[in-house]
Amino acid sequence: MLVAELFFGRNIPGRTPLTDAEWADFAGRVITPNFPAGFTVMDGDGQWQNPATGQISREPTKILIVAAKREPDLARRLSAVIDAYKIRFRQQSVGIITRDSCAAF
Repeated sequence: MLVAELFFGRNIPGRTPLTDAEWADFAGRVITPNFPAGFTVMDGDGQWQNPATGQISREPTKILIVAAKREPDLARRLSAVIDAYKIRFRQQSVGIITRDSCAAF
């Protein structure tokens, strides 16, 4: 299986940070359809350096962990989640770490 960890910053340009209700709606509308077999979400405190300006920002973060079979559409499903978040919440990036793993549920 592939384990993917995705990091979603909650600071939204020009407004208050992403609310728990907004996250729940995003998870239900975007993450669940792409990963109906399951996933885990945790809260974190993130730090990110803007590559264009060098400015360091700290912000609350949602961490999504997905363990999924390596199927032909897996990369597309991960990208769909990342792209939807970036567009909907005007984010410059979403971090992702992937690794191969043995897993069973």
